Amino acid sequence: MTATAARPGPTGTGGRAERFARPVLLAFLLVAAADLAGLLAGAETVHLVAKPLLMPLLAGYAALRGAPRLLVAALLFGWGGDVFLLADNDLAFLVGMGSFAVGHVCYLTLFGRGEGRGWAPAPLATGAGYAVVLVVFLVLIWPDLPADLRIPLTGYSLLLTAMAWRAGVFGPYAAAGGALFLLSDALIATGIAEWPQAPAPDFWVMLTYIAAQALLTLGVLTKHRTKHKPGE
Repeated sequence: MTATAARPGPTGTGGRAERFARPVLLAFLLVAAADLAGLLAGAETVHLVAKPLLMPLLAGYAALRGAPRLLVAALLFGWGGDVFLLADNDLAFLVGMGSFAVGHVCYLTLFGRGEGRGWAPAPLATGAGYAVVLVVFLVLIWPDLPADLRIPLTGYSLLLTAMAWRAGVFGPYAAAGGALFLLSDALIATGIAEWPQAPAPDFWVMLTYIAAQALLTLGVLTKHRTKHKPGE
C-alpha cells in the first residue's frame, strides 16, 4: 500500500459535498464583510443586496457540512425574517418576526433533542439569569413601545430568551450565539422604542446578528459531528 493510498480522505457523496463547504463559507464571510462595510459607509444598496444572501449561504455551508435539518431550517427561517424586515412597515415587521420565531422553535426543538440524547441540560442558574434580564428589560421598555407591538414583542422575546438559554446544550459557541441573538434583537427593540442609539445602530444590529447565527451554526456542527451521522 502506498503512502497516498493509506491516507484517509473524503469519499462518496459526503466527501464531495464537503469540498464545496469552504468556498461557500468564504462567500458568506465576504458578503457579511460587504454588508457591514456598507452599513458603516451608509451605502443602503449594498445592504439591500447583501443581507438577503447571508442566511442562504450559511445554511448552504451547514448543509454541506452534514448539519441537522433543523439547523438548516432555522437559518432559512432567519433568511425569511431578514427579507421581510427590509421593508419599512408594521405588517412586514410582524411577518418577519414570525419567521424568526419559527426559526427559534426549530432551534429549541434541536436543543431539546440534544438533551434527550443524554447531553448536559442547560443550567437552571443561567435560565434564571436570562429570566431576570428579560423581565427588567420588558419593564423598562414597555411604556416606550408602540401599543400594537407590545404583546407580539413580549411573546417573541420569551421565545428568543428560551432559545438563548437552551443553546448552551450545544456548548460554548452555541451559548455565545444565543446570547448575541438576544442582544441583537434587544438593539432592534430599543430602536423601535426610540431610545438613544449608538452611532451606526444598524451596523451593531447586523454585527451581533451575523455573529449569533454563525456561532450557533458552529456550535451545532461541532457538537453534532462528534455524536451523530450527517443529516440526522
